[in-house]
Amino acid sequence: MAVEISVATTSRSLRLGRNPFLGPKPTSPFTPTSLFIPSIRRHENIFRCRKKTRLTVCFVVEEEKLSTAVVENRSEETVASQISAARVAEKLARKRSERLTYLVAAVMSSFGITSMAVMAVYYRFSWQMEGGEVPLSEMFGTFALSVGAAVGMEFWARWAHKALWHASLWHMHESHHKPREGPFELNDVFAITNAVPAIALLSYGFFHKGLVPGLCFGAGLGITVFGMAYMFVHDGLVHRRFPVGPIANVPYFRRVAAAHQLHHSDKFNGVPYGLFLGPKEVEEVGGKDELEKEINRRARLSNGPR
Repeated sequence: MAVEISVATTSRSLRLGRNPFLGPKPTSPFTPTSLFIPSIRRHENIFRCRKKTRLTVCFVVEEEKLSTAVVENRSEETVASQISAARVAEKLARKRSERLTYLVAAVMSSFGITSMAVMAVYYRFSWQMEGGEVPLSEMFGTFALSVGAAVGMEFWARWAHKALWHASLWHMHESHHKPREGPFELNDVFAITNAVPAIALLSYGFFHKGLVPGLCFGAGLGITVFGMAYMFVHDGLVHRRFPVGPIANVPYFRRVAAAHQLHHSDKFNGVPYGLFLGPKEVEEVGGKDELEKEINRRARLSNGPR
């Protein structure tokens, strides 16, 4: 808003002559410029007043603009805070929905796999003991290979994680190192690929008798046990895709979760690549202090307000 003040002046003609009320004629010589001295002073006074008035009016207008801008900024901040709160609420609701979806899938798969494994073990050994003789060698081989397969899967997962997933299969595994959109990610395909040989070995060992089928059954059982443990510790405890209950209170599993979190921070060039032996890998590269810091950080987060 612009404010202008105009001042109009009118000129009057002056008649020079003797005036009895003005006293005697001045003795000083008369000069033409003396006629304009009062007029010049008068104009100077007018100019001064106009400058003061203009300053005062401009000050009032600027203050009105400032108050208007403050009100507009406050209204914009209020709208921005409302939009931010709405986005946060929407994000939390989406996260809860994703956690529920994955929890249902995890519980159903775990219950289904566990029940089938228990039934398969029961019927497998009941068939072996039908003739009255207990095949101790076959039973021992089955259980020994189940434990060996579960331990061997840790070393297989470490090698595959480094040599395959972070190399030629990075285009799939990369989804696991980025913020997840939805309850599932492309990296979950690796769980299915590991389940295929387990199902094949269990099926062959279940429908055939003998030492070799018994060993195959044990190998498939060990892969299955490792896969279930991996899902609960890695997906549930580390990445919190679903609640795991008392598993989170096991001290060694806390170290496992902290070590895997260091893998995602890339502080030691990706180490550890394994899961259950991850703390040992971190200590071997001199990351014991960082591991302890990460354990304490996760403990503060879990004990903090929710």
